[in-house]
Amino acid sequence: MKVLIADRISEKGIDILRNYAQVDIKLGLKPEELISTIGDYEALVVRSQTKVSAEVIEAGKRLQVIARAGVGIDNIDVEAATRRGIVVVNAPTGNTISAAEHTIALMLSLARHIPQANAVLKSGVWRRSDFMGTEVRDKTLGILGLGNVGSEVARRARGLQMKLIAYDPFISIDHARKLQVELVPLKQLLKESDFITLHLPLTDSTKGLIGAKELALVKPTARIINCARGGLIDEEALAKAVKEKRVAGAAVDVFSTEPATESVLFEDDNIIVTPHLGASTTEAQATAARDVAEQVIDVFNGRPARYSVNAPFISVETLSVLAPFIKVAGNVGKLVSQLIEGQMNAIQIKYNGEISNYDTDTLKAAVLGGLLEEISEERVNLVNANIVAAQRGLNVVEQKESTCENYASLITAEVTTSAGVTTAAGTVMRGESHIVRVNNYWFDIMPTGGYFLLSDHLDRPGVLGAVGKITGDADINISAMHVSRLKPRGQALMILALDEPLLEEQRQQILSIPDIYTAKLVKL
Repeated sequence: MKVLIADRISEKGIDILRNYAQVDIKLGLKPEELISTIGDYEALVVRSQTKVSAEVIEAGKRLQVIARAGVGIDNIDVEAATRRGIVVVNAPTGNTISAAEHTIALMLSLARHIPQANAVLKSGVWRRSDFMGTEVRDKTLGILGLGNVGSEVARRARGLQMKLIAYDPFISIDHARKLQVELVPLKQLLKESDFITLHLPLTDSTKGLIGAKELALVKPTARIINCARGGLIDEEALAKAVKEKRVAGAAVDVFSTEPATESVLFEDDNIIVTPHLGASTTEAQATAARDVAEQVIDVFNGRPARYSVNAPFISVETLSVLAPFIKVAGNVGKLVSQLIEGQMNAIQIKYNGEISNYDTDTLKAAVLGGLLEEISEERVNLVNANIVAAQRGLNVVEQKESTCENYASLITAEVTTSAGVTTAAGTVMRGESHIVRVNNYWFDIMPTGGYFLLSDHLDRPGVLGAVGKITGDADINISAMHVSRLKPRGQALMILALDEPLLEEQRQQILSIPDIYTAKLVKL
């Protein structure tokens, strides 16, 4: 086997690979050079510099695996690799400890004004009184996101005798309890924390999570650290809050645009900045290189890769039956993730009908992938579905029944949280994905990549008209409407397919209509 290393990685990984394969190191290849070279290799190892495009993948006639020695896979065309049956792997946990330690380092630097004091003393001025610090002992640390890095930060902060609170709806209460962390709503965390640290992926739902409105809730003595992703915090709003002394200080390692050589965050001495150093340790680079090297060897030997980020091989016979249901499973998980309230504890996935006769691991991975899509940095698939669920303390149970009362096959996801149980089910009809159930209500909608308003209400005359007036006044077009009721004049669920998203203002207007209990906007 031949392995091409196109970006600089730790020698630890290279040594492992050399025990099993011929390793060629060719750094700084131009796209056309990579395309002309890759045809000779079974494996390609990169970091973030080399772009592995569809053209590169097409030229890699012998490629079995593409390995990214790091967390992200932005520079790899995963879909093109999947189409070619090429496994894509990464090292999502390699930098966990380094990122957690950098977070603690920045927190302590903020508390004791270390960068500022260093700069003043090196300028020839001895000025102790300007740098009165604060102890972190007995202070409240608010952690946004209790994934791999957030959990490690919590463990280290416990050693500093800090009180720990966290916001992460997709972490079980038991998992948080083991970390000695109290789970709280976001607003409570912002109001109570002395230090706030972010450890979330950047998704549509987390982009701009901390803006002017959120910063208005924090204590004027609070300090904010972001070693996760640029874009989680509104940089202009943060700079303004620090300048106006509504926030005591901030430490930022990541920026909305990188490399960042100019930023509004550079202008205030109470904001510490570092150039994305979270993973910049010898140990992190060695761990990432070792992780991907071992996975390359696993693929060569026909074993599943630990951190595969794309779909594994499925037999033609199984694929012909399950392929249409993979999309259904993803949509069911995605719908439930947008409907649940409270802390997630357990997931039950039920397979009824024909699909129950097959290996449903792929469908389970699709359900979990949809459920965790907006909050997990890892792309959930057959290989890592159980790992990702276990890391979040989620108990996943599967149930199969060969009978199905209403459909040939049905997938149902039942998620238990601290607030109760939320259920969604879907099937395939005429080759298309259909959602047919939410909780106790049966209906039929087709997820088309658009918006849906789901509203629990009392079945009485005038409710639908009142909702329609609000959407009409807002110039929001309703393309389809479904109503399911438990009994006449009883509990009912209204589902409106919308051409445009409903604004929060209109949603609140709908909630103010008598006998409407909930109004949730989802995208499917």
